[in-house]
Amino acid sequence: MIGRIHSIETCGTVDGPGLRYVIFLQGCLLRCQFCHNPDTWDTKGGIEKSVADIITDLQDYLPYIKKRGGITVSGGEPLLQIDFLLELFKECKKLGLHTAIDTSAGCFRESPAFLNKVNELLKMTDLVLLDIKHLNKDLHKQLTGMPNAHIMKFAKLLADKNVPVWIRRVLIPGRTDDPQELTELNKLITKLGNVQKVEILPYHKMGVYKWEQLNLDYPLAGVEPPTEAEIQRAEELLSIT
Repeated sequence: MIGRIHSIETCGTVDGPGLRYVIFLQGCLLRCQFCHNPDTWDTKGGIEKSVADIITDLQDYLPYIKKRGGITVSGGEPLLQIDFLLELFKECKKLGLHTAIDTSAGCFRESPAFLNKVNELLKMTDLVLLDIKHLNKDLHKQLTGMPNAHIMKFAKLLADKNVPVWIRRVLIPGRTDDPQELTELNKLITKLGNVQKVEILPYHKMGVYKWEQLNLDYPLAGVEPPTEAEIQRAEELLSIT
């Protein structure tokens, strides 16, 4: 089974619990205005690696990630390569690894064939890091190029199956920091019942140069990162403790 890989981080510490072997898959359907890796969008980009290549490569890291970490598949959008993900997680489970998926669920659909694959994948998934960009469908479309109904259906599916979830929110001043919307998100998280943690990811400009390299106009030019006070306010509004 072959996957298209953007990059690999062998000692990740921010994409799930503990020390992680993090695979960033190539391809994404969303076009987030704040994306810091627009070079992952192209589904035909990256390099090809087989599941066997990945398993061989992570052998050197097993003593560390098996004891106090695991493997995380991010992107791009990992669910775009669900067949590769299924085969990879089967092999990871043979090694006793904790498995996590970092997803925005932008490609989620309720067709029987895709749902069957998702259900099989979730049986081998210990944690889902789910990005919820915005609750308002119109503002979500402005931010990402797509509405969010299918993403919320995926969140409901995870709750129905009681899959452990960490919710992630990129905090952008004037875009995703409205107190009322954050309060509604907190209510949703509480209602879902399977959310273990909420992470605020402060907006930053570190990926702007990639937009320039790709000759893309950066939509958030002039928007500054949130202040510490703004971050703290969002954390308080989204607190589930």
